[in-house]
Amino acid sequence: MNLTLDPWIPALRADGRCDLLSLHQIFEEAHELRDLAVKPHERIALMRLLLCITHAALDGPANEDDWETSEPLIQPRVRDYLTKWKPAFELFGEGQRFLQFSGLRPGKDSDEGNAATKLDLALATGNNSTLFDNLAGEDRILKSARLALNLLTFQCFAPSGRIGVAKWNGADTAGKGSSNHAPCTPSSMVHTLLIGCSLLSTLRLNLLTRENVLDFHGANRWGEPVWQKPVGSPGDKTASDNAGMSYLGRLVPLSRAVRLAEDGLSTILANGLDYPIFPAFREATSTVIKRKDELALLPASTTRSFWRQLAAISVIRRSRTDMACGPIALIHPITSSEVSIWVGALVMNKKNIAKIEDVVEATYSLPVDMFTDLGRTSYEKGVAYAEELEGVMTQAVKTYASTLRVASPASDRARQRFWTRVEQHLATLFDLARNPNLIADLPNCGWGRAVQAAAYDAYERSCSRQTPRQIQAYALGLRRLSLTSKSTQPNPTSHE
Repeated sequence: MNLTLDPWIPALRADGRCDLLSLHQIFEEAHELRDLAVKPHERIALMRLLLCITHAALDGPANEDDWETSEPLIQPRVRDYLTKWKPAFELFGEGQRFLQFSGLRPGKDSDEGNAATKLDLALATGNNSTLFDNLAGEDRILKSARLALNLLTFQCFAPSGRIGVAKWNGADTAGKGSSNHAPCTPSSMVHTLLIGCSLLSTLRLNLLTRENVLDFHGANRWGEPVWQKPVGSPGDKTASDNAGMSYLGRLVPLSRAVRLAEDGLSTILANGLDYPIFPAFREATSTVIKRKDELALLPASTTRSFWRQLAAISVIRRSRTDMACGPIALIHPITSSEVSIWVGALVMNKKNIAKIEDVVEATYSLPVDMFTDLGRTSYEKGVAYAEELEGVMTQAVKTYASTLRVASPASDRARQRFWTRVEQHLATLFDLARNPNLIADLPNCGWGRAVQAAAYDAYERSCSRQTPRQIQAYALGLRRLSLTSKSTQPNPTSHE
């Protein structure tokens, strides 16, 4: 199977149909395709591949002027590039393989390898020796297509942990049975992509220039894709440095040593190349924040919606000394009144960082005012107001429960209802960015009233009042909920 010619990428057409396309096809039809049709972590991995190919084909863009005029050049340049590098995109065979190590052998003669389903981060394979058993009746082309996508995604997102040791051209693979996170996984980092009206437009919006890379990463960090500069052995320092510490080298990583069996059912799997993480190197789609006077990656969470983090994501870097900002692609000029973004992440367990918890994603259309200091600050105050009222509502529920001497108050259920209802009014939150004057009377603007209504609704639905004791407890909790929030209190003791 050759990935430039054989279909393997799920894409969404303008009429809503979803088709599998080859690399040649997806670029040829990119101006007509609406989007990719994949899971969140797969989208990130695929976009990194498509951007890497585009950068390599353009050998740039060099600067903002080149970036502005790059869109018409992408398709013809990529067509020629994929034709030239076609042999590097073979999934099987004796020669160079896509994202696989040449000269890789099992560490032990008796090692039968791992099931290839281990490359699918969405499956709990256990001892399952079949390949995608839910697709057992499909043609081989679909199995190979899924395997190609799994391989690409696994190289970008493989979690840390124990792993087998294989022989790579006669030497043991690195790590002595341990592995680090692949480049896209550390800190459950939030990845943000700008979204255009077509896949072609989306690619152009997320391209960086050589000047951008120089500004963020320093000289000699542009690099080459790993298939142009393959790492031949553990001692190949030049190629390893290109793969681990350059922009193009890291876009499509070799974080694990993989060699697929010809039947696609099993694979040799061991530790791959080393990829230093932030602050040694920053992924272009990540957001960096200041936390306790230190820089850190903005993490995703299954309990905190992305819209509550948009104030951090929408920060545009203004100077070389300011590293706390959103995705690097935001540095390009914004020419429209609304900016569409996609946000997603692979969430890792906080206590067991090798355990995958979930995948999350969201899409937003941000007013251009979100990218100004005043608009962003207003939005941030709106989010803070909602978080404050969540705390007030939670305390009211606890007051209700303690009055009834209930050991387990329904706080979690109340919070879930609160945020679910609040999220239905995001349009009024974005109004705060468009019109910062609304902050002067936040409780009485559209957003403030929606948040208050959500707090009362969540409290009412979580606290029954069918018996006299429940009614008394409900009234005490309601009194707590009715107190003026801290952000609007003229006097700290006025409620007394």
